[in-house]
Amino acid sequence: MTQNTENKDPEKQPNNPLHGLKLAGILESLVEKHGWEELGQKINIRCFTHNPSVNSSLKFLRKTPWAREKVEQLYLKSCHNSSN
Repeated sequence: MTQNTENKDPEKQPNNPLHGLKLAGILESLVEKHGWEELGQKINIRCFTHNPSVNSSLKFLRKTPWAREKVEQLYLKSCHNSSN
């Protein structure tokens, strides 16, 4: 018995500015631009304020949708501000 699965076509998200970006790349970009201390001030979550690392932060963000959304929004805002 086979399941009917819909093929996910990358072209079907033309309006998603985060399409094709990996969470690790987004986080590394934010750390490079802001540093852990400023990142922890902008998004007050423990994985940014207490012994921060990319790996521990990624684990938390992958399990916590609200925190991931805050990181993605900060990334979009940072990209928008740097292009002006």
